[in-house]
Amino acid sequence: MSTSMTAHHADHDGLFSGFEHALAAGNASEAIALVDHALDAGAEPVSLLCDVITPAQRRIGERWQSAEWSVAQEHIATGISLAAAEAVARRVRALPLTKGRVIVGCAEREWHALAAMVVGTSLRARGWQVTFLGAATPAERLYSYLYQVEPDAVAVSCSVAGGLPSTRRAIESATTAGIPVLAGGAAFGTDGRRARTLGATAWAPTLPEGLDLIEDLPPTVESVPPLPQDVLSEQRTLDTEHYSLVRQVTGQWGPAGSVGEGDIVTDTDLNLVIRDCVEQPFRAIEGALLTADGRLVRDVAQWVLAVLTSRSVAPSAVDSLRSEVLDAVGSLPRARALVEEHWSVPAYEAA
Repeated sequence: MSTSMTAHHADHDGLFSGFEHALAAGNASEAIALVDHALDAGAEPVSLLCDVITPAQRRIGERWQSAEWSVAQEHIATGISLAAAEAVARRVRALPLTKGRVIVGCAEREWHALAAMVVGTSLRARGWQVTFLGAATPAERLYSYLYQVEPDAVAVSCSVAGGLPSTRRAIESATTAGIPVLAGGAAFGTDGRRARTLGATAWAPTLPEGLDLIEDLPPTVESVPPLPQDVLSEQRTLDTEHYSLVRQVTGQWGPAGSVGEGDIVTDTDLNLVIRDCVEQPFRAIEGALLTADGRLVRDVAQWVLAVLTSRSVAPSAVDSLRSEVLDAVGSLPRARALVEEHWSVPAYEAA
């Protein structure tokens, strides 16, 4: 490794450490100052996004999952990360436009906007004109923008399984207008199977690959074919009855003493965590139905296990949750089969 490359990695390591410290302290001014100073010193904007801000944001989620941080700490740090990413975006917007237009947004129910912001800023750094729609973009809103701005492509970010059904609707909206769709984000997993099933024109596992892929998208595409009606019927039932199902399971399940009456002050009581652990499996089943990928169910079971055991809840609670979820989806044969097959052994043995 050359001296210049060694210095580059050392600079990024030091910047990452300082940025993480600012997030932990809840110090937005310090975090933004670090980013501004690095940009003034000649740091490459996309590198800052990919090597500093994004991995630091990933650590925020890990700290919440391991019960090291509260929800409040997670939200404060996430807000700071977004502000730092916007500081990078301001610099990038001064660069010349040399290419066409891309609409960038998040699927509905996808409130994690940072990944999409990083994509949009990185595309802008390459000369694309970017319309950034932000978090939780309804498919109807996307559809209206397609005719207003006439983009060359749409990039959709989705990091949570609950956003996959609305990602499908976004893909339908774009392809109906003949516009290709690039999909990316953690919810699509580690291969292109889910993106292909949902009808995306292309899928990118990493940001650099996405930046290259968008250059080679076709100028126009056909509308995606409809998904099987029986699959759509079960997914829509789960969506329509979601809150009723969550209330049903929450009323029957919960680690002893974790869900009680009274005000919820912090998630250390487990109340907020329990609710999340009940909601996410149902959203994962919806995504698994539409993508024909039961790994979503397996992954959510292991996520629930990690979240609960880090808060000193017995692993057997995950298996009792499985039983309640099975009962709740008993009238939906495809959904029930997904849970039986992919959440079929004790979660603490599968993890």
